[in-house]
Amino acid sequence: MSPEDLETLARATAVVPDEADGRRRRGNATRESILQAAADVASVEGLEGLTIGRLATELGMSKSGLFAHFGSKEELQLATIDAARRRFVDHVIRPSRGLPRGRARLEALLIDWLQYFRSEVFRGGCFFNAVKAEFDSRPDGPVRAAITEDVRQFLAFLAREVRKAQEAGDLDSAVDPEQLAFELDAFGGAANHHYQFMRDKAVFDRAAAAMRGRLDAVAT
Repeated sequence: MSPEDLETLARATAVVPDEADGRRRRGNATRESILQAAADVASVEGLEGLTIGRLATELGMSKSGLFAHFGSKEELQLATIDAARRRFVDHVIRPSRGLPRGRARLEALLIDWLQYFRSEVFRGGCFFNAVKAEFDSRPDGPVRAAITEDVRQFLAFLAREVRKAQEAGDLDSAVDPEQLAFELDAFGGAANHHYQFMRDKAVFDRAAAAMRGRLDAVAT
């Protein structure tokens, strides 16, 4: 870049920094609102049903307007997974982070997780349970890999919380954290699955009782 080019760029950024930042913020806000709507659609119709055309109809936008944000269906799918992850973290992971490490924090996490299912944070229930079922037998690819990594990360997160409860002296140190995390994940997933079919919120109370019983069984 020549000195003249640098001077031109400096003048441009010096004249309208606030305007440029404002456009960027508005663009980011628009993209985020599109992705959150996409996550709701995908929780009902699946990621494969999520197309630029379907999303344009949902939002009352033009296809060309959406293409300005996403160049392909795969890019839209991957960005939707990222947006769904942020919503999941806000409702399930973040609320209990301020509590001391131990069983109380693990139980608070599980309660928030069941409340996330119960309140249907996504239109079709849990986004991640929906897309796991959709992609579990599909060939490997970037979208399936992203979903698989989210599954691994959540199980690993549960296992870490179990370890912290063991370190705090609340749970038996002989317990395998990965095994207990698997069992807790199974209780939560089953509750969401049964609720989506039967619409009986009693399943969340049953899952909560199962989780408490399993933790009681390994408490010190």
